[in-house]
Amino acid sequence: MVQALRRPEEVLAYRPLTQILAAKPEALWTVAPRDSALSAMSLMAEKNIGLVVVMENKAIAGVLSERDCVRRLVLAGKSPEAIPVAEIMVRDVITAQVSSTFADCLKLMHQHGIRHLPVVSNGDPIGVISIRDLLSEAVAHHARVIGELERERLTIFTSTA
Repeated sequence: MVQALRRPEEVLAYRPLTQILAAKPEALWTVAPRDSALSAMSLMAEKNIGLVVVMENKAIAGVLSERDCVRRLVLAGKSPEAIPVAEIMVRDVITAQVSSTFADCLKLMHQHGIRHLPVVSNGDPIGVISIRDLLSEAVAHHARVIGELERERLTIFTSTA
C-alpha cells in the first residue's frame, strides 16, 4: 500500500514557500519609481518575468506587471519612454511571508485576483512567487504521487504472480 505521508510538507497544500523558492533561481528584479516604464518593460522582457518590484528607500513602493503596462500605457496611448513607473505601478501590494505555504499563496492570489506575490522575510523582499511557480510545483508533486502509485501497482502484480 502507499506509505502514509510522514511530514506536513509532503502534502502539497502545506509545502513551505521556502521549499518552493529553493527550486527557483535566487533573484529579485526591481526598478525605482522614477525609472521609465520602458526600462521596466525591457527588464521584464530580458529576464522573461511578468512582474518587477518597485523599490524606494529599501522598501516596496509598488509592483508593476506586464498587464499593468498594457492596460495603463499601451491602451491609454501613453509613451513608455516618458512615463515613470510611479505613474502606472500598483501601490497596494499584497505580499507573502517566507513562512507561508503553497495553500496560503494560492489563496492570496485567488482572493486578490493576482498572478504574482512578492515574498518578504523580516519585512525585506527576497523574491517573487508566480502562479506558474505554484502550478509547476503542483505538476511535479502529482507526477511523484502517480509514480509512487505505479511502483506500488507493479509491486502488487509482480508479488502475486
